[in-house]
Amino acid sequence: MTELRDAAAYMRPNLFVNTPDILHAYLQYGGPAAFKVRAVLAAMLSPTWGVYSGYELFEHVAVRPGSEEYLDSEKYQLRAWDLARADSLAEFIGRVNAARRDNPALQSDLGLVFFPIDNDEMICYAKVDAAGENAALVVVNLDPHHTQSGWVTLDLDALGVDAARPFQVHDALTGARFLWSGA
Repeated sequence: MTELRDAAAYMRPNLFVNTPDILHAYLQYGGPAAFKVRAVLAAMLSPTWGVYSGYELFEHVAVRPGSEEYLDSEKYQLRAWDLARADSLAEFIGRVNAARRDNPALQSDLGLVFFPIDNDEMICYAKVDAAGENAALVVVNLDPHHTQSGWVTLDLDALGVDAARPFQVHDALTGARFLWSGA
């Protein structure tokens, strides 16, 4: 992602969470959490992202064990998708897209910085807009099966935050707010 950031003057990536041809084992066995993880990573790392049909409904069944081919691929049949189903990921994707619309930093490949975290099952990064007026901090649990925790070391200067004062963090996906301290 840092290479893509550095090539932003001449390249615009489009991150897709899935494709019609490859059903990765992470989605086959990761459950709904794996689908959310991939959606957040793609949507928050790239200014353009996409999903292939069925993703919102956790399409995850392979043709046979060990295969990366979908059992009911749309390559071979027409499918009707009921995105209004109670178990649909459509509402979550809507919240992700709302966070993208509300944060100019997420609408560019520039301003991407990764922060160290003491847990390899987690990733932490931020995007800051060119004017330095908007910063979006993203912390993702990469393990779809277990709750994870970790300590992150933030570069508050890179985020435009005064380390001497507490600052408020707003979770754009849940609406929760937290008071953090740089000290």
